[in-house]
Amino acid sequence: MSRPFRLSVLDQSIAVAGRPHDQSIRNTVALAQHCETLGYERFWVSEHHNHPTIVGTAPEIVMAAIAATTERIRIGSAGIMLPHYSPFKVAEVFRVLDALAPGRIDLGLGRAPGSDGRTAFALNPAANERPEHFPADVRDLIAWVHNEPLVDRHPFAAVKAFPQGDTAPEVWILGSSDYGAQVAALFGLPYCYAWFFSDGAGGERAIDLYKRSYRPGARHPEPRSGLCVWALAAETMDEAQYHFTSRALSRIQRDKGVMGPLLSPNEAANVVKTLAPYEQAKLEQFRKDSFVGTGPEVAARITELKERVGVDEMAVVTWTHDEEVRRQSYALLAQAYGFAPAR
Repeated sequence: MSRPFRLSVLDQSIAVAGRPHDQSIRNTVALAQHCETLGYERFWVSEHHNHPTIVGTAPEIVMAAIAATTERIRIGSAGIMLPHYSPFKVAEVFRVLDALAPGRIDLGLGRAPGSDGRTAFALNPAANERPEHFPADVRDLIAWVHNEPLVDRHPFAAVKAFPQGDTAPEVWILGSSDYGAQVAALFGLPYCYAWFFSDGAGGERAIDLYKRSYRPGARHPEPRSGLCVWALAAETMDEAQYHFTSRALSRIQRDKGVMGPLLSPNEAANVVKTLAPYEQAKLEQFRKDSFVGTGPEVAARITELKERVGVDEMAVVTWTHDEEVRRQSYALLAQAYGFAPAR
């Protein structure tokens, strides 16, 4: 299969039963190196807090480690949860990252807390009021990142974000609702929808709204959109579904407010046997709807979704208990798209 579009990776540094959290962070860095050799376009890392399943809390630090150990792949945040922080400080951090990997940094921004309400206040005592400032914060952040003037009479108009240079991070808006699509369109920024988060609910509407509302700018004269999906590829469908059991159970438990490390497929299968019939039915439907199978099967579903929704890029997030299974999944997808040699 020829390479029809750019394919990227989202990694969330998942906690796995029987493995220390620090290994999850190191595995993220190693996976970025692996995906660079496979020909992936971007490698993005997420931000979550006080989350027993997702232990990636500081994407900017992980990005620095990836920048130091890769050469080509673009590196990004998916995203920086801006209401927790000063836009100026975020601009400084990403100017430093751009200095480490010039022209390879993506600054993905989100408005959601990536945490529970109490944790949001622990991160920022003004958590109640900051989300409503998101558009203005994005505006200011864009100006600081690109060393451009802030709006007239801005109290910090004389403040500059250093270090400055010839390149700058590429700002994206990330989301799972119409709100992010509208903000991205307003500022003429690329937009990526978290299809995996909502099982696609509202995704086509958000992308359509983004395109219809888009205000062209000098950097992005045309809208540029993407979707991020959850996917798992293996040599056979049975093998893929076996490893998918860990993720499927985690999703069922999350919906009940139960979060913890990812169990092994065997452990997860034993827990599945104890679920109520309606939960088991929900899990089976989840199996049918998910992007799980052989490399060509998963690639075909990703391509169909891209063409149906009409986006420019796709990204994939994969959870497995066995790290080698996850690495193989990305390799099989790269082979299916023809931008990595068969192994």
